[in-house]
Amino acid sequence: MLKPFLFLSAAALLVIASLSAPATPPQAAPANSSRNAASKSAAAKSSADTQAMAKAKQVYNMDCALCHGATGDGKTDVAKDMGLVLDDWTDPKALAGHQDEELFNIIRNGKEKMPSEGPGRASDAEVRNLIVYIRGMAKDQSAAAPTPSAAPADSSQTPASPQP
Repeated sequence: MLKPFLFLSAAALLVIASLSAPATPPQAAPANSSRNAASKSAAAKSSADTQAMAKAKQVYNMDCALCHGATGDGKTDVAKDMGLVLDDWTDPKALAGHQDEELFNIIRNGKEKMPSEGPGRASDAEVRNLIVYIRGMAKDQSAAAPTPSAAPADSSQTPASPQP
């Protein structure tokens, strides 16, 4: 009786936390009128990537860390109480066999006991950045290099359709 109550309480807290999170204002495009436009553009891209990863970390901490752990090791009391054995994302081999589109679909639609990250909770770009953030949890990045589409997503881009 206590386990369902704890799970429902945790889910309610996540919903409340997500509703109280401040919305991120849209980014303005950098001006390219000066002779240093290339360096300004690179600095703006770096700043946008940093902001995108900060948002991905925020989404992860609100929606994923409860079960997957703050470091991605999957060793949490909630996961144990629910009878889940989760992959240890700090191990580079854990996600090596998974393509970004597969991870996107799992996050967006949910899987087994994992709830979905619906469009109202995170945009497609935020989910793609979340994948980059999760892949970055691996201790040895060389063994589990992200697929080419794992670069931080620009929120103005539309998602690519899955390929067969």
